[in-house]
Amino acid sequence: MAAQHPVRPLVFNAFTMNCVSFINHGLWRHPDTLQTRYADLDTWIELARMLERGRFDTLFFADVIGTYDVYRGGLDTAVREATQFPNNDPAVLIPALAHATEHLGFAFTGSILQEHPFAFARKVSTLDHLTKGRVAWNIVTSFQSSAGRNFGFDAQVPHDERYVWADEYMDVVYKLWEGSWEDDAVLGDRAAGVYADPAKVHRIDHAGDRYRVAGPHMCEPSPLRTPVLFQAGSSEAGRAFAARHAEGTFILAPNPLAARTNIDDVRARAVAAGRRPEDISFFQGLSFVVGSTEEEARRKNAEIDEMLSVEGLLTHMSGNIGVDLSAVDLEKPLHELRTEVAHGAVRGLIESAPDKTMTFADLARLMVTTRAVGTPEQIADELERWGKAGVDGFNVTYVTTPGTFEDFIDHVVPVLQERGLMRREYSPGTLREKLLPGSGPRLPERHPAAAYRRSAVAGAR
Repeated sequence: MAAQHPVRPLVFNAFTMNCVSFINHGLWRHPDTLQTRYADLDTWIELARMLERGRFDTLFFADVIGTYDVYRGGLDTAVREATQFPNNDPAVLIPALAHATEHLGFAFTGSILQEHPFAFARKVSTLDHLTKGRVAWNIVTSFQSSAGRNFGFDAQVPHDERYVWADEYMDVVYKLWEGSWEDDAVLGDRAAGVYADPAKVHRIDHAGDRYRVAGPHMCEPSPLRTPVLFQAGSSEAGRAFAARHAEGTFILAPNPLAARTNIDDVRARAVAAGRRPEDISFFQGLSFVVGSTEEEARRKNAEIDEMLSVEGLLTHMSGNIGVDLSAVDLEKPLHELRTEVAHGAVRGLIESAPDKTMTFADLARLMVTTRAVGTPEQIADELERWGKAGVDGFNVTYVTTPGTFEDFIDHVVPVLQERGLMRREYSPGTLREKLLPGSGPRLPERHPAAAYRRSAVAGAR
């Protein structure tokens, strides 16, 4: 049996997207949600301030750069259902949200496909300066074929090849963030008329398979230099990438035991890569439905299930697995379907169901996200079970916004704080220091980015 972890404050990220319908498709129609106001800056500022009041650690923006156009062979259903479309750029929100808050961190998703690493490094350093060290990057390689087509590829770059590409991308941004400017390069000497010492600002002269970047980095050193690094890949290549680079990884385990297996695997890989097990934190995706009684919570949950759009869910699922699910009989029990379905990915979905008497429509609703339903005390019990399995925190996925977050903050957070499972006050420092108590603002020397620091380069000569 795995060792139980002591009670410790868990990390809470508000998981969202700059769009109408993110995960719980169909709920944008709910009378109490503000999802259709996603393009209004005030909506995000109000949410950020609420999250800081509730002592959340970050506002975490997912993102995609392609459309869900697999279901029914086209884009029409995604457009009707607003399935992560339309979708605005999350990164441009961050300076305004940082200005409206003091402690809350901001994680945004950025794909290696969508921006050249030189320009991306400059953008992130600017965000790091403006937020005073409260920025994180969720590294993705973009699974959608439509994303590849949007950036000039006739077909999506093969999965494992995208991670090879990502490794070079990381090399370039690490060289710019960590190695281009020495720590004491900026002098700001008004009397001598010298702002920065030319001898301490360096080209990077990267020459790789995909990129040739001369440098130097356009930005002077920012509080974090390299932003806090998140990653969510669950494949063999994705786990290996996380073990090398990530400080936090997002998981969608069906239960705490499965989470423990995933965590142990990636942490063992991190050790093999020269890092420590504790260098990577793990965040389980969960939604919450809170009631003053268990009966009330279950009633609210049933109402949510009734409002979910199966068409929206299938559009999302089809895009995720690259298989059009429109031909599947939604009302047939799974134990009958599994003998009829030919595609391995669809069979895998069916086999994952805990009850084979449910229909495929039931399965679609079940697979939206892991949902905790109950009283504040029951939800705190559930979170404590995940914590004892080794999970470091949670990506709280909304059902309605800001309602899901407001219910959690007003009712669950006090119980968690009473049990020592959530912070009562923010600690000082950058986002990295807040998430990893005892750390500094910069990545540790054992992280691969540190190899590009001038001290490391000089020592290797």
